[in-house]
Amino acid sequence: MPARYSGAQTARYSASQPARRSVPQPVRAAEGRQIDPPVRVDGTGKKKRFHFHPIDGTMVAIIVFLLMFGLVILYSASYFEASMSKGCNYDPTFYLKRQAIWIAGGLAVMLVVSFFPYRFLKKLVIPFYIFSLVLVVACLAFDPVNGARRWITVGSFQFQPSEIVKLMIILITALLIEKYGTGVRNFSFCLKVLLPAVIAAVMLYGITDNLSSAIIVLVIAVGMLFVARPDYRSFIVVLLIGVVFVTAGVMFINRTVSPDSENFRFRRVIAWLHPESSSSETAFQVMQALYAIGSGGFRGKGLGKSVQKLGYIPEIQNDMIFSVICEELGFIGAVVVISLFIMLCWRIMTVATRSYDVFGSYIAAGVFLHMAVQVFLNVAVATNTIPNTGVTLPFISYGGTSVLLTLAEMGLVLSVSRYADRKTDLAPRRSRREMRQDRAYAR
Repeated sequence: MPARYSGAQTARYSASQPARRSVPQPVRAAEGRQIDPPVRVDGTGKKKRFHFHPIDGTMVAIIVFLLMFGLVILYSASYFEASMSKGCNYDPTFYLKRQAIWIAGGLAVMLVVSFFPYRFLKKLVIPFYIFSLVLVVACLAFDPVNGARRWITVGSFQFQPSEIVKLMIILITALLIEKYGTGVRNFSFCLKVLLPAVIAAVMLYGITDNLSSAIIVLVIAVGMLFVARPDYRSFIVVLLIGVVFVTAGVMFINRTVSPDSENFRFRRVIAWLHPESSSSETAFQVMQALYAIGSGGFRGKGLGKSVQKLGYIPEIQNDMIFSVICEELGFIGAVVVISLFIMLCWRIMTVATRSYDVFGSYIAAGVFLHMAVQVFLNVAVATNTIPNTGVTLPFISYGGTSVLLTLAEMGLVLSVSRYADRKTDLAPRRSRREMRQDRAYAR
C-alpha cells in the first residue's frame, strides 16, 4: 500500500487481504538447512504440496528426434555388415529391429518413471546400488564377449551391468549430498560421498576390465560434488595435479613403451600419438573413422552413401557411428547433432536449478554430467582427440542396455521437472473480488 494513502485506507486494505503463508524455496545443500516442501495456497485456502506439472515438451521433443534420427543413421551404418554377417542371419535390418524394440521399451520406462514421484526412491537407492554391484560380480559367471566379461546373458537377452551402475551412482551420490548438507565442505564427508563411486569404479575395472565406465562413474560423482561444494579451489588444484600426472604418463609411454607392447591400453596410447605408424593394426579403426570424417566435407556425401561403412570400420554401429554422421551429412549434420545434445543438456540443467528439493536437483545434475561426458568421449574418440575407448553415443549408437538406461535417466529428469518449484504456480492465487479492490485502492 503506497504511503500517500490514509491510515484508515491502509488498515481497510490490509484487513481485506487473506493471510498468506510464506513459501520456502529450495536451498543449496551446502547451506545445511532442512528443506520444507513448497506449498501452494489458492484463493480458497487449500494447500497443495508436491505440485504436479505437465511434461517438459521441449525435452521430450529433443529426445524423440534424437531417437528417430539414431534409427535412421543406425540402419544406414549397419545394413551392409548385417547383410554380410551370419550372426545377423544376413538380415540388413537386424540391428534396426533390435534397437527399435529396445527404444520402444525405453520410451515406456521413461513415461512410467516420469510419473513416479522420485522422492520415494530414497528408501530404495542403497538396496538398488548393492544389487547393481552384485550384477557386476555376476559377470564372472558368463562367457567373455570380445575378450571381456562385461555382459550377462539370459537366453537371447543380454545386458551390461555397468549401465545400471552409472544410474545408481547418480542416485546414491545425490542422496548423500542431501544427507550431509554443509558437511560437504569437510574433506572427510567428501570422501564418504565419493566412496560408493570409488567402490563401483574399482569393481568395474577389476572384474569387467571396463576402464571407460569406471572413469565415467568417477567423473559423475566428482562433478556432482563439485556442484555441491561452495569452495572450488580444491577441485582446481586436484584437476591441475591430474593433468600433470596424465601428461607425464603419456610422455613416459611415448618414450619407453613399444607399439608391440602386450598391454593393449599402452598400444592405444601409442596409436593415438602416432596413428599413421599403427594404421594397419591398433589405429586402424581410428584412421578409417578419420577418413570418413574428412571425406564428408561440409555438406556430406548424402544419407546412405558412406563408403567407410562397407566393412572398413569395425563395429561401426557402436562406438564409431559419429563418423558415419560426418561422412553422410557432413560438418552441418555433425553440428546439428551436437547442438541437439547441447540443448538437451541445457534443459536438464534448467530442471536442476528449479528442482523441488536438493535430491531432485542433484539427480538432474548427475544426469547432465553423464550425458555430457558420454557425448564428449564418443566424439573425442571418433576425432582421435583422446585414445580409443568404448563409449557409445547416447540415443544413436547401437546398444539395448545403454538406450534403455539412458531413457530411464531422462524419465527421472522429467519426474523432477513435473514436481519442480515454479514461482508462478507457488504464488497465491487472487480472486476477482480482491483484484477489483486492488484497482480501486490504486486510483
